Amino acid sequence: MLNFFKSLYLNQRFFYAIFGIALLFLFSYFFDFLFGFTWVLSLLLLLLFLADLVSLYKNNQINAERILPQKFSNSDENDVEVILENNYGFSIYVEIIDEIPVQFQKRDFFKRLKIAAGATEKFSYSLRPVERGEYFFGKLNIYTYTKIGLAKRRSIFGEQQMLKVYPSFIQMKKLDFLAIDNRLSQAGLKKIRRIGHTMEFEQIKEYVPGDDIRTINWKATAKHGDLMVNQFQDEKAQPIYSIIDTGRVMKMPFNGLSLLDYAINSSLAFSNIALKKKDKVGLISFSAKIESILKANAKLSQLQQIMERLYNINTQFPDSDFNMLYSNLRKRITQRSLLMLYTNFEHISALKRQLPYLQAINKKHVLVVIFFENTELDKIIASKPDNTTDMAHQVIAESFTHDKKLMAAELRKHGINTLLTKPEDLSINAINKYLEIKARGIL
Repeated sequence: MLNFFKSLYLNQRFFYAIFGIALLFLFSYFFDFLFGFTWVLSLLLLLLFLADLVSLYKNNQINAERILPQKFSNSDENDVEVILENNYGFSIYVEIIDEIPVQFQKRDFFKRLKIAAGATEKFSYSLRPVERGEYFFGKLNIYTYTKIGLAKRRSIFGEQQMLKVYPSFIQMKKLDFLAIDNRLSQAGLKKIRRIGHTMEFEQIKEYVPGDDIRTINWKATAKHGDLMVNQFQDEKAQPIYSIIDTGRVMKMPFNGLSLLDYAINSSLAFSNIALKKKDKVGLISFSAKIESILKANAKLSQLQQIMERLYNINTQFPDSDFNMLYSNLRKRITQRSLLMLYTNFEHISALKRQLPYLQAINKKHVLVVIFFENTELDKIIASKPDNTTDMAHQVIAESFTHDKKLMAAELRKHGINTLLTKPEDLSINAINKYLEIKARGIL
């Protein structure tokens, strides 16, 4: 009986009917003929209400299921599907309230459907997480009512479901597809002319128009009587590390994501492309200390390990220690490697404090310093100032933007590869830089 009362809800139509009957009783005080008529309406309302309850509670005739993917992709739209099955012998109306994880702060989820007798209805909705971690879905609440519409029956389906939000594997797959399909240039990736021949010898083949004449093998040509050329392939199994700064400078938000999340999404997409190129990929995260280190490896399982490590990375509040980073790299990474360092500098004085350590790292490895443009300042610069205060803000914004360009020039002046990028373009630009370094044989 207790469960019955817990599941029973009165629809708005019921309260409208009660309000109407109350008004009729009030008017019957002045018009006697309304009194008997109102009692008849009251009895009819009671009978309709009882018939409605019997129809709803005769059997448990509604089934519902929420279908979640195995994991969510951070910063992307992820679909959640709901399946409803009507086993009643008549059409019903349902209202769906899904208990969405608190991280989304979505408290107005509501869906109303009409389901024919014996039919099954499906619908889906999308969620865009902006934080990595564990998300908990609650109950799936279904409120069923008939055409009479005086009462609702609440049915609860599903237990609490936990779902993990990983770095953007949707973005990774998109770039992976483009790479396989040889359409990287359409995504903004540029082709780099190869300089020199820092490649591994693969085979000797017959010359065809377009082959580099500098690769002609004269001994093989004399032996076969036809022009023969040496064919090379990219050097494989080169160690490549994504180094992610998790200090407070990476907490800055852009479009709902922190700079750390942009760096993490980029690292995953970049590592996937590097593995496709047969290179070894690894991962390091640091702030005041080395938080995580994954040695470079070319195994296919390496990508899953990288994803698991990236899933647990969070920003820290202390300033990052680049001296400590240099010391650990010197001890732990003995082979010359490509280091993609994701960090951020907002003022040139901050860069100059770290510059000696960056130079020291660059002497032993190929270092790429990746930091971010402040795209919020572009809006201020592009706006039309209305007063002196707005003009001052615009001048300061232009100064900060100019400082970013000076920092990039300062790094390049000291022979350090640099990538200054908008957060939303990070993945494409990071892959571009990797392909450029591979093509030029710098590593």
